[in-house]
Amino acid sequence: MKKLMIANWLILALVTFVAFSNYNNPGNSPATTVSAQTELFNETSALLADEQNTINIVNDFGPSVVAINVSVAGEPMLPFAGIPEDQIPQEFQDLLPFLEEERPVQQSSGSGFLIDQADQSNRYIVTNFHVIEGALASGTADLLENAEITVVFPQQENRPIPVQVIGANPSFDLALLAPLSSSLQFPDVPGLTIADSDQLQIGQKVIAIGNPFGLEFTVTNGIVSALGRSVPSIGQVNVPMIQTDAAINPGNSGGPLLNSRGELIGVNTSIINPEGRASAGIGFAVPSNLLVESLDNLASGGLSNLRDTRPYLGAQVQSIEQMPEQIRELLGLPDTGVVVVGIVPNSPAAKSELRGPQGSETIGSTEFPTGGDVIIAINGTPVRDVEALRSFVTYEGEAGEDVELTILRDRDEMTLTVTLELIG
Repeated sequence: MKKLMIANWLILALVTFVAFSNYNNPGNSPATTVSAQTELFNETSALLADEQNTINIVNDFGPSVVAINVSVAGEPMLPFAGIPEDQIPQEFQDLLPFLEEERPVQQSSGSGFLIDQADQSNRYIVTNFHVIEGALASGTADLLENAEITVVFPQQENRPIPVQVIGANPSFDLALLAPLSSSLQFPDVPGLTIADSDQLQIGQKVIAIGNPFGLEFTVTNGIVSALGRSVPSIGQVNVPMIQTDAAINPGNSGGPLLNSRGELIGVNTSIINPEGRASAGIGFAVPSNLLVESLDNLASGGLSNLRDTRPYLGAQVQSIEQMPEQIRELLGLPDTGVVVVGIVPNSPAAKSELRGPQGSETIGSTEFPTGGDVIIAINGTPVRDVEALRSFVTYEGEAGEDVELTILRDRDEMTLTVTLELIG
């Protein structure tokens, strides 16, 4: 019995010693265990490489993205305008000299970005034409007398910089902005490097930065969903857009679409907006290569369009699919292709052997030109309709390039060569 009591006392002493040791040794304390768990959590929740890449791009190139604010004052609104003075109560007549004219102000906003240029003496901001269009006199790049455009760089909300429109291209929905006067300067932040949009691949990562709904400096990301989407621009000219699922909403217009190196691959322009929803995951951006080829004309001032840089054929054509079945059967036309219904004088088509209409046929009360060549292919690519022909000439052709047209003339197939040109 005595031996049992001694053993119990030894066990109790050992437990007490261990507890006392843990109390005096932080390495074995509960706090140490929590710290180890926290360290393990931090390791498992570390930023992925893709996340860090996005963060780096935003930190490095986000300062180059601006919010653009446009305001246009309307006609003065005078109190009691149109009311004969003798019909205005006397107490208000006495106040008329003290009442200020009121001018209703229309406001809009969008996004833009500073571009990298070899000549740093002239620094420009790029945006969409439709963002600043309302502030311009019709048919010009000149500001209306009662209009103002300002840009705000991130973290400089209290320092809006008034700007002027140097040049604009409604066809590609692009505009170039610079400080309104030589006394104003943009902050010393890096401009965006412009990448080759022809190298884009479907599925590659993209990042959009802009100011949707006036929420300054908002970042979204996604992928390139499709390339060469034929979407009308502000000038109702079909442009081969980049399609992305990166969230783009009103206010993102004019902001940059960047690749994983932070290079500009497109200018965010429009969205598909079914049933009034803000974003359906289908947004479009003007390819960066169209910006590159437009820059010289934009910088030279005024308005320009796709004809300043893109070639044309000079043939007036009509899609066979849109012609009445009677006329198609009468003329023995194929199911697809385009009929030449006119030739523009002094155009590439006029300088070639392409033939226009030789006569006409009347179906009902409508007269149709007949005898013109039917274009069914260009450089071996089938031509289904007018848009297919225009798109090929405009975006796949180059000024000075010879293209081969496959045509039907009097139902016989033959080939012609046409040298594309700029309108000039």
